[in-house]
Amino acid sequence: MSADTLLERITDYANRADPYPLYAELREAGPVVRQADGSYLVGSYHEITALLHNPQISADPRNLPGPAQKARKPPFLRLDDPEHHRLRTLAMRPFGPPHSPGRIDTMRGQITELTEELLDELRDRPQIDIVDDFAYPLPVTVICRLLGVPREDEPLFREWSNAVVASADVRPDLDTTEQDGAGDQARIDMGMYLLNLAEQRRGHPTDDMLSAFINEPDPALRLTPEELAETGVLLLIAGHETTVNLITNGVLTLLRHPDQLDRLRGEPDLLPRAVEELLRYEPPVHMRQRTPLVDMDIAGTTIAKGTSVVLALASGNRDPKRFHDPDRFDPTRQDNEHLGFGSGIHLCYGAPLARIEAHAALGALIPRLSTARLVQDPPPYRQNAMLRGPRHLPIEMRQSA
Repeated sequence: MSADTLLERITDYANRADPYPLYAELREAGPVVRQADGSYLVGSYHEITALLHNPQISADPRNLPGPAQKARKPPFLRLDDPEHHRLRTLAMRPFGPPHSPGRIDTMRGQITELTEELLDELRDRPQIDIVDDFAYPLPVTVICRLLGVPREDEPLFREWSNAVVASADVRPDLDTTEQDGAGDQARIDMGMYLLNLAEQRRGHPTDDMLSAFINEPDPALRLTPEELAETGVLLLIAGHETTVNLITNGVLTLLRHPDQLDRLRGEPDLLPRAVEELLRYEPPVHMRQRTPLVDMDIAGTTIAKGTSVVLALASGNRDPKRFHDPDRFDPTRQDNEHLGFGSGIHLCYGAPLARIEAHAALGALIPRLSTARLVQDPPPYRQNAMLRGPRHLPIEMRQSA
């Protein structure tokens, strides 16, 4: 097949279970490959990293031409500096260092406790779905507690989140007008909910991030109502969607590599390194879309201003020019500067929390997986090619003799 259909094939659901041969084809075709629709696909580690650090390439979808351009201001994840830096800095104040250095660390005990509670509820079940029974409820509960969302309202966010994530996918072969509209409406509904919740705490502060945002005493450091709503939506979605995939892909990978699962069971100190390897080997985010702000040369290819450039982060993570034996899952890998959380100014804001959740989840699961068996391999995957992970991961929990 022609290299100019690679993006179409990568995003085709038929290849969701194993896109890695297509990423290898992409790297062999060249660091930068023009697609039939006029966009470009970048799959090599060094080119991707350079572009993620290049201020002349934009994350803002409003810089794309045609129907993809939207007048509505995107969340700071999709903005460029200096506006990105301003909003990210304000959003970070109640989340982590230097202004709130203890918030995430103090969550460790709660996350461990919540993990054990979820697993205790599953103790006697012969079959469980890692996604629905564990990998989804853990991070969504954690991020809702951080923001201050009441427990009874947590189910509201699944439908909203699904619609927003679907609208963020990269699908060159489909008309996405309907899913884009549904995503916009879900974002508005979720934002209004969070803004109303924050307003209830104005003048009555509680120990959560929405309360910190609405009660910020310095006018220069306050988010506008629109910014507060958009930031809350971003934190809720980014705060759990990627972690669901990280945990689920981790369980799937470990069950496919029983020798490494046994090793981790015997050497639990290897777990932090294993989580980094999972972020490289089966990352939760596979692609990011960018747009040059000027005509630019990328690895000898001239790309015009305003052109869609898709960075295949998951391909960069398997680039043999950067990683030794990249298609091997190696929990002892030391030189592992992966792209699992991106790089540059858009390096994942929630990476410290995601790591804590993954350590707690996998650390608690690994001893329990000694008799587990995959019910279906490959499992059914979610439609989204950019945020790639199983929609369900049923496993049979066989009783040991």
